[in-house]
Amino acid sequence: MSFCKDCIQGVRHEGKPSGTLETIAGVACYVATPSVDYAKEKVILFLPDAFGIELINAQLLADDFAKNGLKVVAIDYFNGDGLPADQVLNDKSFNLWGWLANHGAEVTRPPLDKVIAALKEEGVTRFGATGYCFGGRYTFDLAFDDIIQCAVVSHPSLLKIPQDLETYFAKSAAPLLINSCENDKMFNAEAQAKADEIFGDGKFAAGYRREYFPGCTHGFAVRGDLSDPLVKAGKEGSFLASVEFFQEHL
Repeated sequence: MSFCKDCIQGVRHEGKPSGTLETIAGVACYVATPSVDYAKEKVILFLPDAFGIELINAQLLADDFAKNGLKVVAIDYFNGDGLPADQVLNDKSFNLWGWLANHGAEVTRPPLDKVIAALKEEGVTRFGATGYCFGGRYTFDLAFDDIIQCAVVSHPSLLKIPQDLETYFAKSAAPLLINSCENDKMFNAEAQAKADEIFGDGKFAAGYRREYFPGCTHGFAVRGDLSDPLVKAGKEGSFLASVEFFQEHL
């Protein structure tokens, strides 16, 4: 399991976030709440890439989910130590593997569990998770632990292929959407084909869907260059697929 250089490549998007920064169970979170009536018992856990919840792209994505009637809680499982976009984004000399060594499960999983426990105490009974890059790993783990009821991953990292796909099929009852792309060393064509082999053709009763976006590179769903028509289509298409999947299965 590892990262690749594309995990820190990309473009910061423009816009003004409309959500709020809140502390839940001692953990910093970005919360995006629909402005219309919504199902209070449901929450989407937004599991960010290495840039964490402070990257404006992540906040704008969370806001967009809320505009579609889904409450979102984006969790700072990096404990305030996500990669600073202004210093690291597109810096090919940055030691990403050194950073990752200090952000293993023993550090990043406890904040996630604390927030989920607090949300349950507030009456949340159904969780979806949307995981990007680093967050794809935790989306799978939460599905393994039967904590979430619907899973979406976009260009996931840190997965063991085929083991994690096989474990998901055997242990999880959460419908799974994978947003994949043409150029992705972390979830390449072989991994995509293996996912289809394991879950496709109705074999996974809970529900499975994989989207594929040509001309896109790992990170496209969060940090894609929207001036590129194919990348813009991938970013928007993966978001639309995610909303539709949550609305159908959560």
